[in-house]
Amino acid sequence: MNFLLETLRLIVLTIYYHIEAFIKVIVPQRKKDVSGEIVLITGAGSGIGRLMALEFALLDVSLVLWDINVDGLKETAKQVKEKGASRVHYYHCDCSDREVVYRVADQTYKAFLPAMTDKNHGHLVSVASSAGLIGVNGLADYCASKFAAVGFAESVALEMIAAGKEGIKTTIVCPYFINTGMFAGCGTKWPRLMPILEPDYVAKRIVNAILKDQVYVLLPRSLYFLMALKG
Repeated sequence: MNFLLETLRLIVLTIYYHIEAFIKVIVPQRKKDVSGEIVLITGAGSGIGRLMALEFALLDVSLVLWDINVDGLKETAKQVKEKGASRVHYYHCDCSDREVVYRVADQTYKAFLPAMTDKNHGHLVSVASSAGLIGVNGLADYCASKFAAVGFAESVALEMIAAGKEGIKTTIVCPYFINTGMFAGCGTKWPRLMPILEPDYVAKRIVNAILKDQVYVLLPRSLYFLMALKG
């Protein structure tokens, strides 16, 4: 009997979430107000991290910027202040060193999550890659790390739902190649279907997704179609 009830519950929830997702696609979602919130951005010394900081600078948040590049952090802090941000703090932090992370602040997933769950409030954003969704020839090690990042973020999101922590939102970002130094020299066989993405566009899409509590951000949009074909 329990098996039948659980199966029925699964079917009902699946239908419900599909309908909810469809409605969110066709009905514009209101953006949440993040003024006064604390926004921590890792890798804020350059690239997408800096561009996201510049976007958030317009939203009256307290910015906490982390990077291993101190000069880059100083430049980002200068730029966000010029954009109007009044509460800006930056710290040298090597996010690959757990002891450094804990010493700089009580942060990252492991260190942040207990405080978030206590307050049932927060938003976790993981920037992974399209290589975390689809295997790529010649990129086995890179794909493995990105699949792990996506799987970890999805698992944390499900744990929050199971724990009844509906106030903690998650966003998982999976972009294709971005026109930054990391992908210098990379090309694409299908520029119309899978174009090289511009950093400013990616940063704006990420911030917009956070404000709308969007769970997945696949860039470019054609990735949604490719994922459907994969399924």
